[in-house]
Amino acid sequence: MKPLSAKILLFLLGLVLFSSCSAVKRVPQDQLLLVENRILVDGKAVNENRIHNQLHQQPNVRLLGFPLQLHLYNLAKPNPDSSFQNWLQKKPGREDRLIRLLSAKQVNNLGKSYVGFNQWLKNTGEAPALATEESARRSSNRLKAWYWNQGWFNSEVDFEIVPKEGQKAHVEYQVRLHEPYIIDSVHTRIASRAADSIFHAHREASLIQPGQQYRTEDFNAERERITSLFRNNGLYYFEQSNITFEADTVETDARVNTSLVIQNRSTNVEGVNTRVPYKVRTISEVNIFPDYTYENRNRPVTDSTRIGQYHLYSFDKRKYRAQALTDAVFITPGTTYSDEDRTLTYNRLNQLRVFQYPDIQFIEDPRDTTGSHLIANIFLTPRKKYSLGFEFDISQSNIQDFGIGFGGSLLIRNIFRGAETLEISARGSVGSSADAADSEDRFFNISEVGADAKLTIPRFLFPIATERLIPKYMYPFTSLSIGTSNQNNIGLDRQNLTAIMNYRWSPSRTRSHLLDLVNLQYVRNLNVENYFNVYRNSFEELNFIATSPNVTADDRYFRTTPEGNRILDIPAGADAFLEDSRDGGFDLTPTQEQELNELRERKNRLTEDNLILASNFSYILNKKEDLYDEDFSRLRLKVETAGALLSGIASLTGFDKSANGNYELFGVNFSQYIKTEIDYIKHWDLGRGNVLAVRGFGGVAIPYGNANSIPFTRSFFAGGPNDNRAWQAYSLGPGSSGGKDEFNEANLKLTFSAEYRYQLFGDLNGAFFVDAGNIWNFMDVVEDKASTFNSLKDLEELAVGTGLGLRYDFSFFVLRFDVGFKTYNPAREMEDRWFSDFNLKRAVFNVGINYPF
Repeated sequence: MKPLSAKILLFLLGLVLFSSCSAVKRVPQDQLLLVENRILVDGKAVNENRIHNQLHQQPNVRLLGFPLQLHLYNLAKPNPDSSFQNWLQKKPGREDRLIRLLSAKQVNNLGKSYVGFNQWLKNTGEAPALATEESARRSSNRLKAWYWNQGWFNSEVDFEIVPKEGQKAHVEYQVRLHEPYIIDSVHTRIASRAADSIFHAHREASLIQPGQQYRTEDFNAERERITSLFRNNGLYYFEQSNITFEADTVETDARVNTSLVIQNRSTNVEGVNTRVPYKVRTISEVNIFPDYTYENRNRPVTDSTRIGQYHLYSFDKRKYRAQALTDAVFITPGTTYSDEDRTLTYNRLNQLRVFQYPDIQFIEDPRDTTGSHLIANIFLTPRKKYSLGFEFDISQSNIQDFGIGFGGSLLIRNIFRGAETLEISARGSVGSSADAADSEDRFFNISEVGADAKLTIPRFLFPIATERLIPKYMYPFTSLSIGTSNQNNIGLDRQNLTAIMNYRWSPSRTRSHLLDLVNLQYVRNLNVENYFNVYRNSFEELNFIATSPNVTADDRYFRTTPEGNRILDIPAGADAFLEDSRDGGFDLTPTQEQELNELRERKNRLTEDNLILASNFSYILNKKEDLYDEDFSRLRLKVETAGALLSGIASLTGFDKSANGNYELFGVNFSQYIKTEIDYIKHWDLGRGNVLAVRGFGGVAIPYGNANSIPFTRSFFAGGPNDNRAWQAYSLGPGSSGGKDEFNEANLKLTFSAEYRYQLFGDLNGAFFVDAGNIWNFMDVVEDKASTFNSLKDLEELAVGTGLGLRYDFSFFVLRFDVGFKTYNPAREMEDRWFSDFNLKRAVFNVGINYPF
C-alpha cells in the first residue's frame, strides 16, 4: 500500500500545483469570477438541474471540482503575436541567430505556430464566467419566467452578488413564490361541428382539468394532443397553429378560467380569403406507383392492376407482386384519414430496404362534390437491385501476431418479387502466429474463411395464419440464414456450420420481440491433437504433475528438450498420461487426482464436437428516442432452450448412446440446456454534456438431460473492453480461480458497471468508470470450489475494476480508449484483494468503437 499512497500523493501534489495557477488570471480587475450560483425558494435551497439551467450565467465547467477548461483558456496569451515578437526581440541578436539557424521563413512559421497554439488553447478552453449585474438580472428574469410558466404568476426574484476572497463571487437568488394559480374552469369555443364532436368524444383524455395547477407545458402538450387527435380522425387540413387558449385571471383569487378556441379553417375560395368548417376526410382511393422516378414522371402508365381496394400503376412491366406492396401500406380506401396510418406506411416501406424514401401525397377527389374524400398517391422509387460491399482490416490479437482480413458482400433486392432481400457475404483472413500448429517456416501460417447467406422476408413465413396474433402494424419479418467457417492452423482448426430461422416484430415504438424458432449450430474440431499446444496453461499444469517427484511415470510419456529438460511429449505423451491416470496409478496424491480430473474434463469439453439445436426468445424494451437521447433506459430479456426436441425424439426412436450414456446424433452428443439472460441499461442526462450511465447483466445456462456442461460457444466470459475493463477478455474468473486458463469461461455471469461521462473540450470527452463482475460454474460438471458458485457468500468474488477513459466523437462513431485498474482482485487471498494490483504495470488498456453500454 505504500507505493500506492505515494502515487496518490504525487497525483494530488501535481493537481495542487496545476490548480495554483490563478483561476482569475484573465478576469478584469474590476470584475469577479463566478464560482457558484445559489437559488433559495422561500428560504430553502434548490439544487434541481432543470431550475439551475434557467440561469443566464453559469460557473465554469468543473471536472471533479477543478475548472480544467478555464485553466486551459488562462494559459493562452491574450496577444500571442506581440508576445512572440517581444520574446524574439528580448535578447539582442536572438532573431538573427534563429534566422541563421532556421531561415527567415521558418522563424515566421514558428511565430504563426505560436499564435495558432494559443488560439487553440482559447478555443479549447472556456473564458472566465463573470458575476455581473447584467447577467444576474437576466438570470432573475429567466427564473421569474420559469416559475410563471409553472403557475406562480406573482413570484418575486431578487439577487445578490456576494464577493469572496481572490476576486471571486457567488450569486444568490431569492425567490418568493406566493400562491400558485389553479385552473378553475375549461370552456370550449370550437366553430367546426366535426372538430367539436371529436374533441368532446375524447375530452376525458384532456391534459388540462379543473383543479390542476397552471403549467404552460400542460397547455403545449394539450395542443399536441388535440392536433394528433384531429389529424388521426379525418381532419386532414388541421394545424396546431389553429389552437388558441384564452386565460382569465382578473380578480379570480388565484384561479384561471380557460377557454379553448378553435376557429374554422382559413382557405382561399375563388381568390377570396375565407373560413370554412373542418370536415372529416375519408380515403376514397389508394394508388401505388412502384417504379416512379423523376425521369418518367410525365410518361404514360403501361401496366395497371387492382388488388382488393388498391390500384397499382407501373411505367414499365411491374417487378413486384401486388400483395408485397399492399401489405406495406396502412392507408386503406373507405377509412378515415389518419396521420398514424401514413407514418406506419412510411416506416414499413423504409424497412423493406428496396425503395428510396417514399413520397405519399393526398389530393382531393375531383369526383366528390362534397369535398370530404381524399385520394392517396404513393410514389416509390426502387433502389438498385444489386449492391456490392467490400471490407479490409489489419488486426492483432492473442491468437495472431499479425493478421489481414478481407471480405465482400452482395445484396440482392426483391429477389422473388415479394420485396425480399438476399445478402450473400464471404470473408477470409490470413495471419502470422508463433503458436500455429504447422508453421512450415511461413510468415502467414494461419487462415480462416467463411461465408453467410441471409434471406429476409417482410412477413411471417409460417404454416398457419398469424395476422390476428401479430398484425402487420407490428412490422413482422422472417429471416432465414446459413453460415459456415473453416479455420486452418488456428487453435483446434474448428469448422462451424449455422442455420437460423428468425422472426422479429415490434408491437410498439419501444418494444421489440425476437424469436429464433430454429437455431442450429454444428461445431467440429479437426485438430484435437493440437490441444496442449493451444492451451499451454493446461499443459504446464499437467506437465508439473507428471514430473513431480512422487509420480512414477515411465519415459514413454516424455521427451527431452534441447536444454536437457524432461517434459511430456505433445500430443502422444500428454494425451496418454492424462488418459492412463484416469484409473489411478502413478502414486498420485488425492489433490493431483482431483487436478487431473479437472484437466481431463476441460479437455473433453473443449475438444468434443458440438451439435446445438436451440430455440430462443428475446424481449427488448428500449425507451431511447433517437441517437442523441441521453436520458433513457433499455431492458433485454432472453430465454433459450436447447436439446429438448432432440431428447424427446431420441427417447422415442432409440438413438445410439455414447460410452458415457448420452444420446448421439451422427456420432455427436447433442447439447441440452436452458439459458436465461437479463440486461438493463440506464442513462441520466445531467446537463452540460455530463451523463451517468449504469448497466446490470445477469445470465445463467444450466445443462441437463443429455449434457453436463455448456458448449464453449454458448458459455459466458468476463473481461474485455465492453465488460470488466481491468481484465482482458477471457482472463477473469471463474470465481477466485485466478483465470488460470487461456480462455476462461463458465455458465453463470454477473456484471455491473457505472460510468460518469463528461465533456473535456470540443469533440473530446472523458469518463470515469467502475466495473464489477465475474463468472462461475454452476450446476455443471466442474467441482473446483474456487470456480463454482455455491452460495451468496461467493458474491465476495465479484471483481472490481476502476479506471478512466477518453472518447473522441467522429459523429458517425466514437473512438474509445479506456484504462482499467484492478481494484479488487478475487484471485488473491482475502486480505490482499483490495488495491494490491492497483498500479500502471498491471493496468489493462482497452481500445473500442462506440460506448460499452
